[in-house]
Amino acid sequence: MSDRPLDRDALRRAESPPQQAAVKRRAPTDRDRRKLRVAIAFIAPSLVFYAAFVLVPLGMSVYYSLQRWDGIGRLRFVGLKNYLIVLTDPDLLQIIGNAFNLILYFTLIPIALGLAVASVIRGHMSGTFGTVTRTVLFLPQVIPLVAAGIAWSWMFASTGLVNQLLTAVGLGSLARGWLGDFTFALPAVGMIGAWVLLGLCTMLLVTGIAKIDTSIYEAAELDGAGKWQELIYITIPALRQEIGVCVTVTVIAALASFDIVYIATAGGPGISTMVPGLEIYRLAFAHRQVGLASALAIVLMVLVLVCILPVQWFARPKR
Repeated sequence: MSDRPLDRDALRRAESPPQQAAVKRRAPTDRDRRKLRVAIAFIAPSLVFYAAFVLVPLGMSVYYSLQRWDGIGRLRFVGLKNYLIVLTDPDLLQIIGNAFNLILYFTLIPIALGLAVASVIRGHMSGTFGTVTRTVLFLPQVIPLVAAGIAWSWMFASTGLVNQLLTAVGLGSLARGWLGDFTFALPAVGMIGAWVLLGLCTMLLVTGIAKIDTSIYEAAELDGAGKWQELIYITIPALRQEIGVCVTVTVIAALASFDIVYIATAGGPGISTMVPGLEIYRLAFAHRQVGLASALAIVLMVLVLVCILPVQWFARPKR
């Protein structure tokens, strides 16, 4: 037998049960139950409205997308045939492609110009120049999209302001009926959307820049960094979340666009400016193909999620 003295503390720890095992789960008290009921009472109205106006219509759209239905007569189950039509019909594919083309105008132009404007007025946010600039750029957000579509339709007309300006500067040969041209109608609609969304993106980016410590810019200037280097290495990395919000909002606006296109071109000429939102409306109410319209709506929802989820993942704060 070893003469080493016994470690009484170690023996006591070995004989006693683990501390975690001794901890028992606390039974809910009346106060806990009362808090749970209050929480459910506050959440229930929102859940009811969300279910009534989001989940139920979504479920009905999925159900109708598997049917052939004119909106009045009997439904006939056709399985995934409507989805096959959406994914193989050349016209529908072109319509979906038009929406993705609008992303170039609805997203890239407002964010690029918004970054430029936000960088310019960064040092004058509290002054008159910054206030006037923000107000002017934000005006399109308070103008109804229908009114914006009508106004820009007049300006893009053959005798509109755009052609008058081109003629005044000696570029009259470029004048045309922009919204009636098969080549330039979609870019013209895209410019309307870019004008509408520019103010929102600028305001978000200006707000984000205001949170950046000015000492960082001062240190960069002392190190000899120019405006371009400050934009690339300081401003853009610091505005990750704001840019993510801008991309999310503008991509959804491009893929789900309806108002501007309906007022400006009604999808014409031909289907050169037709977008999924307008085509869903046309299929359901003009051609009474509710099943095909529902399938296109579900495909559009999936495309929006596929485009937005990676943006949300990229824009989330890094730990």
